Amino acid sequence: MDVPEEVGEAEEAPDAPVVPVAPFAPAAEDTTGSAEGPGRSEDLSRSAESGPSEEPAAPRPRRRGRTALLLAAAVVLGLVGGTCGGYLVQADREPTKLPPLSQPVVEQAKGEAEPLSAAEDRRLRTDGDLRKLLLPRPKGTRDAVFETGDGWMDLADLAENYEEPDEVFGDLITDEFRRGAVTGWRAGSTTSVEIQLLQFRQEQALAAVTHADDGHYWAEAKSNTRSWAIPGTGDGQAYVHDSPEREAGYLPMYSAEAHAWRGDIAMDIWIYDTKPISKQKIMDLAERQMGRL
Repeated sequence: MDVPEEVGEAEEAPDAPVVPVAPFAPAAEDTTGSAEGPGRSEDLSRSAESGPSEEPAAPRPRRRGRTALLLAAAVVLGLVGGTCGGYLVQADREPTKLPPLSQPVVEQAKGEAEPLSAAEDRRLRTDGDLRKLLLPRPKGTRDAVFETGDGWMDLADLAENYEEPDEVFGDLITDEFRRGAVTGWRAGSTTSVEIQLLQFRQEQALAAVTHADDGHYWAEAKSNTRSWAIPGTGDGQAYVHDSPEREAGYLPMYSAEAHAWRGDIAMDIWIYDTKPISKQKIMDLAERQMGRL
């Protein structure tokens, strides 16, 4: 039986509620002395004077274990009973006819599919000379201030354009950088333009979109910046920075930029001028360059 066990647990529990002792008047034999001594009568007198005892302590929390075991046993019995019942019901039913595994053979179309034309096959265009996809330099413009060489940009050339080239070099290797093409020119006495097309292998990740996202991040981090979506590019954006960069001894330098991607190619455009740059100027370059991809 469980009763002796519970009683034993109640006796051993240090946190069991204390039953208050009812106050009573001292007996006559306390004046002559008893086995408990005079201290007993004094304590009882204080208890009588102080009135009712304090509220009993909160009961000990319910023990864990028994209920969980009972529930587990019920679940096991339910599963076993349900399985047996389902088997008996299914055993009395007629077998369900299944469709045959063999299917009719579809005849292969005759002839060969026509290859895509050069205008339709985007991969054919981007696998060729990447420099031919760059915007041509406008007539009447001069060579860019930076060195473009033959128009190709390798991994080391690209990394040198950043403040931490060593770190960027490793990132470009991780991003499976394949090749890059660059062009640029100067118009008038103050305007400078640079355009980059960067191609990635994208065997492990979509690095072109990641590169464009990095451009968006740094462009939006500059204060007093306006931005517009580049039509037909999804998430391509053009930016105009209305606050110029100032340095002692030099004219203030305004800038605008655009970043977008298509397939495995990322596009970056920068314009610099000593005068504020219009939205129309950066948007025109971005739309025409993306149209060539």
